Amino acid sequence: MSETSRIAFGGRRAVPPNNSNAAEDELPTLEPQGVVPRGVNLQEFLNVTSVHLFKERWDTNKVDHHTDKYENNKLIVRRGQSFYIQIDFNRPYDPRRDLFRVEYVIGRYPQENKGTYIPVPIVSELQSGKWGAKIVMREDRSVRLSVQSSPECIVGKFRMYVAVWTPYGIIRTSRNPETDTYILFNPWCEDDAVYLDNEKEREEYVLNDIGVIFYGEVNDIKTRSWSYGQFEDGILDTCLYVMDRAQMDLSGRGNPIKVSRVGSAMVNAKDDEGVLVGSWDNIYAYGVPPSAWTGSVDILLEYQSSENPVRYGQCWVFAGVFNTFLRCLGIPARIVTNYFSAHDNDANLQMDIFLEEDGNVNSKLTKDSVWNYHCWNEAWMTRPDLPVGFGGWQAVDSTPQENSDGMYRCGPASVQAIKHGHVCFQFDAPFVFAEVNSDLIYITAKKDGTHVVENVDATHIGKLIVTKQIGGDGMMDITDTYKFQEGQEEERLALETALMYGAKKPLNTEGVMKSRSKVDMDFEVENAVLGKDLKLTITFRNNSHNHYTITAYLSANITFYTGVSKAEFKKETFDVTLEPLSFKKEAVLIQAGEYMGQLLEQASLHFFVTARINETRDVLAKQKSTVLTIPKLIIKVRGAQVVGSDMIVTVEFTNPLKETLRNVWIHLDGPGITRPMRKMFREIRPNSTVQWEEVCRPWVSGPRKLIASMSSDSLRHVYGELDMQIQRRPSM
Repeated sequence: MSETSRIAFGGRRAVPPNNSNAAEDELPTLEPQGVVPRGVNLQEFLNVTSVHLFKERWDTNKVDHHTDKYENNKLIVRRGQSFYIQIDFNRPYDPRRDLFRVEYVIGRYPQENKGTYIPVPIVSELQSGKWGAKIVMREDRSVRLSVQSSPECIVGKFRMYVAVWTPYGIIRTSRNPETDTYILFNPWCEDDAVYLDNEKEREEYVLNDIGVIFYGEVNDIKTRSWSYGQFEDGILDTCLYVMDRAQMDLSGRGNPIKVSRVGSAMVNAKDDEGVLVGSWDNIYAYGVPPSAWTGSVDILLEYQSSENPVRYGQCWVFAGVFNTFLRCLGIPARIVTNYFSAHDNDANLQMDIFLEEDGNVNSKLTKDSVWNYHCWNEAWMTRPDLPVGFGGWQAVDSTPQENSDGMYRCGPASVQAIKHGHVCFQFDAPFVFAEVNSDLIYITAKKDGTHVVENVDATHIGKLIVTKQIGGDGMMDITDTYKFQEGQEEERLALETALMYGAKKPLNTEGVMKSRSKVDMDFEVENAVLGKDLKLTITFRNNSHNHYTITAYLSANITFYTGVSKAEFKKETFDVTLEPLSFKKEAVLIQAGEYMGQLLEQASLHFFVTARINETRDVLAKQKSTVLTIPKLIIKVRGAQVVGSDMIVTVEFTNPLKETLRNVWIHLDGPGITRPMRKMFREIRPNSTVQWEEVCRPWVSGPRKLIASMSSDSLRHVYGELDMQIQRRPSM
């Protein structure tokens, strides 16, 4: 060791940290034992002339290990499962006098006890759970080995050597990048921590490179496809680079708990120069608007090539990129969407909405926000660090929301633990529990400083939690994996358990919550198209024999999908008289001109209605959001849909608005059909149509998808997609 490094580590550790897969040290090609006598030529002993790894896509190594989809000419195998290599020597191998072994090395300071230097012994029979190499064929000067890795092996890119023992020392093959071997997590191996026993689920959550992300609003769910592209050229190396940038110790990279936690921190750039910069302010100068991305490939490749965070992302972009990272490394993963997701800033399991005495929202006191929806990921793994029963799906979230152990990250948190209120188990379970279980509390902040609880809505938060169905593009409701049904005994028990385990007690509100009012209020917002008027209908129902007069207040806001208000575009106060045992409807017209000038990219409108019954002083409160329907891009294809054949793809858009769209970018993507590309149009006038044609040559057969997005200065979140069935190239 050099003098400088000895000083740098100051006797604290023998070797520097081994935290880069890319960094490497050469192993010596010759390790003499003592003095080699004069006249002895070590080259006369058994020598390796070449090594064959059977690493073509059609070779059994890649087919059996489900790695044949990776666009990578190196050998890629999954841990805990055997693969074949062939070694050619300078003469026939004689097991009675020749001794050799295969060695795998990762990082710069390899140590056997850290799993970064792996000498693989030649054994008569392979043993489950252990490294070993068995000779399965000897022919002339060649030996074929079946090599088995440990199911707990480090995941990454290993350098491979063959070492031959002689009476005078070890002769080792020189460094050859062609024999580098990637070892990944293995959901097909029962001994692996990420083992998943259902083949259909493995195909969906590991091998599917196109997904569907759900967004919008619970009563108007919208979908968009996302290209994960985990098998695309360069993506596997980028995922390893992400862990290098995190300076994650190589010895921890075989543990899916640690890998997913590091990934959750590194996909956002908040405090560690990670992959994506988040932006929620609708200003995206010097970057790409979050809604314009069609997949993860461009983002990850740009991050590696520029070595700088990519601009910009929001929750579904973070989740899309994180899903690529997890699936690429072999961890089963999926994106979930939680509708009405609580961002509980004071972690008291309550979303506290403070009202003025006249029913207006007090924005100064109201710190919590309810996101229309929020996307995060689930990763499948065992949790040996938790009691039995808490393995399986783990919630992991890379959207930078709250600090966890000094960094912006979240999870892995056991979904089963969240459901039962066991929020004491690491990591970040109280935060996820609050996202799906908080109560919405309406509190009047009186002028004398007292607080009165007016209303509690226990069913608003975590209204619906969904993911893509297995083997299709439909929606699968997984709400019951996170929470029991409202009102069930188990649901109250889970909440009490969470409070017992340290989730904060509810805020001490003065006065007892008021008894239920004799008047009910609800309202409906009709589905509306961007640029058109819409109607809101409020219904008041009097369930008593008394006569009531009501003063109602409507506030209509442009909101970010995070529930944060940008601007109030309409407010209206009106009086209603209710006869005994009757109901009355009030209609309010929202004109397009009122909201169009200030609209944000997700076209989300939020309505807040409060009403005070003058006779009883009771306050009724209700809030709802609506997402306007946005026009779609149209994708058409001409020509044969066959691997290796050219076809013409046309993307078309007609501007339905009364204003000219400027600085229009259209993005096109399709894993296995085309690399991500984009084209700019300076402007699209009202009611005019633009077309963009590209020639594409597919290289992957089977069900595929073309995905397009459009963004401009004043209109975003415009998508289009086309399902395709690409045929194999006919054999000659």
